[in-house]
Amino acid sequence: MALTVQMINLDCADVAGQAAFWSQALGVPVDENDGNAFMRTVGYQNPVLPRMMFLAVPEGKTVKNRMHLDLHADDRAAEVARVLALGATHLRDHDEWGVQWTVLTDPEGNEFCIAQG
Repeated sequence: MALTVQMINLDCADVAGQAAFWSQALGVPVDENDGNAFMRTVGYQNPVLPRMMFLAVPEGKTVKNRMHLDLHADDRAAEVARVLALGATHLRDHDEWGVQWTVLTDPEGNEFCIAQG
């Protein structure tokens, strides 16, 4: 039996805001829901990956992520500029092992990387 990734879940304070950011970043619409303020999904109704779920939690993020998304782009600089305009924050750039990537955070401080594709 093999396992498959069904959903990537992110705890957050602003469910709608995080869903909107990642929807725009990934080019996948926010899924319709029944007005539930505690949960939103992106990519669930439209069968593309990654599917993401944003869950409301009372506590804020206080330490570095133990896991993060690695995203790839044909034009890393353009994609970094685009997600910065959406509300991401630039942390640092790397050029190691023949790979260039940028570490960013989403509007709630969750780290993710964009690598040259």
